[in-house]
Amino acid sequence: MEVPAIANLAVLALLITAAASATTQYTNHTVGGDSGWFFNSTNKSPSTDYTKWAASQTFNLGDYLIFNTNGNQTVIQTYNQTVYHNCDFKDAADGDAFQYGGGNTSANSLTVPVPLTQEGSNFYFSDAYDGVDCHKGMAFEITVEHGLGLPPSLNQPPPPPYVAPPSPDAQSPSSSTSTPTNQQENFYNGGFSFSSSPVLLILALLSAFALV
Repeated sequence: MEVPAIANLAVLALLITAAASATTQYTNHTVGGDSGWFFNSTNKSPSTDYTKWAASQTFNLGDYLIFNTNGNQTVIQTYNQTVYHNCDFKDAADGDAFQYGGGNTSANSLTVPVPLTQEGSNFYFSDAYDGVDCHKGMAFEITVEHGLGLPPSLNQPPPPPYVAPPSPDAQSPSSSTSTPTNQQENFYNGGFSFSSSPVLLILALLSAFALV
């Protein structure tokens, strides 16, 4: 085999290894990088171009978006493009949008982790100040690929719906559990129970044989 051919095979092997290693672990993506998830109220602009930031990332199921922010901003996730473009999730259908944090007018630092659990288009925005932040650019769209799939910690079925226990007044007397008598206990425990002395037991057995 010629040397150039060997070199080409080595390069190909490195490329395959790099591609494989890129999908063998889950990634935490810090939204906006060092700029975080903030809005400058003075110049009415977000702290960075979030659309440009998102375009530089590769997102897979099981990854997390890490929003470093404060309570002045909100973190809204939606799968509905109309909700995203309106910068308003208040009328979104159930399951279309979720608020993860913020919106309490607090300037305290806040870290909001958001798992990526659905493939396809995912939209994020801040609806603070009636959506002004969002309309000014505090929003971005990502496409989530399958990657390794969801890890077990995120791939759990939803809990069953809560059902309130019946009130004590709703229980009828007939449904109450009665205490078994000694005779019932003897029967359930496997037959008759002789609680008498051994002498009486022997006499009873002799009487039975005499009758035969």
